Amino acid sequence: MQIPFESSARSSLGIEWELELVDRETRQLRSGASEILGRMAPDGEEHPKAKHELLECCIEVITGVCGTVDEALADLAGTIAEVTEHADRLGLGLMCSGSHPTTDPMTQQISPKPRYAELVEQMQWLARQLQIFGVHVHVGVRSPDKAIPIVNALTAYIPHFLALSASSPYWIGNDTGLASARSKVFEQLPTAGLPYQLSGWPQFEEYMETLISTKTIGSIKEVWWDIRPHPTYGTVELRICDGLPTLGEVGMVAALSHCLVDMFDREIDKGYTLPTPKGWVIRENKWRAARYGLDAEVISGEQDSTMPLRESLAELVSELGPTADRLGCSEQLALVQQVVDGGASYQRQRAVAAASGGDLTAVVDSLLQEFTTNTRTSLPTLQPPVGAPAAPGAAS
Repeated sequence: MQIPFESSARSSLGIEWELELVDRETRQLRSGASEILGRMAPDGEEHPKAKHELLECCIEVITGVCGTVDEALADLAGTIAEVTEHADRLGLGLMCSGSHPTTDPMTQQISPKPRYAELVEQMQWLARQLQIFGVHVHVGVRSPDKAIPIVNALTAYIPHFLALSASSPYWIGNDTGLASARSKVFEQLPTAGLPYQLSGWPQFEEYMETLISTKTIGSIKEVWWDIRPHPTYGTVELRICDGLPTLGEVGMVAALSHCLVDMFDREIDKGYTLPTPKGWVIRENKWRAARYGLDAEVISGEQDSTMPLRESLAELVSELGPTADRLGCSEQLALVQQVVDGGASYQRQRAVAAASGGDLTAVVDSLLQEFTTNTRTSLPTLQPPVGAPAAPGAAS
């Protein structure tokens, strides 16, 4: 099976941001996507930059093909202004987090698209649990021969992206003890989660042919790896991130993605062979980031030692500095350290809950406020949740 790869200009960029529709009175998720999208595209055509997702309480906003992070953020902001106008008229607010703190997914309506009905029919209870929200970043690469090596190399940074974006500590009113419950919910699907480490594009084609010919999937789009090649767009797509509450944080992970893919692309041009981390190390590091977030100790390249993820992130930002300067995203990349110092969303949510005596409605309000103002909630101190053990290797 041959899969055409529509090669992109190097360093092209696209972002997809899944937004929650929240009833301003109850603070619960509420359907409204079909009505909003219908008003945004009254001619019956699909809006080019705002689309349905699985649930009627979600709208995905997407950019066009952009050249810089600044351009992509401006593109998103323009579409969000449209969505906000129509959502306001329905008494709905917008926010983004990996999971809603209190809403039961079984109360939510599936979007009226045949492919979503088919997904629910096939996956049953698993699909009904997918009340989760994320940010996806596409970065263009010029050939399929580069796509698989870049995907393999990027898996070393799964814990970095996941910890920075982790925003799903709560599930149906309970603290899960995780920084990212979303990542564990999503990987229950048979074609989601960590990518297979393939030898190259021919093996990717072979794997896809097996899935399609055995009717495991209907199309390549149903392989929802944390990082995957996207043949139609000619990109590598990073799907690991939880939903991010602010536009600034979306820019942060876009900058990190842009820099890493561009750096690897250029290393291939220089004749270097990109590293492929061991599968068991990737799996363990993803778990540590999902569980402990920024406080994780991750297995380092030596495989027999660990280092604090915070330190690894600082080293990564320093390494990517020249690339960020060249791509014009130094300001967005610098936000990585600000989030490390000031708290990722899962930490901010828990701090709001603690300050309000465990009131998760206050957490929803803080997420709505962060989205509207593009301002992260300030934390007086960063404390682990009550009863949570220290991360492996952390000082007691």
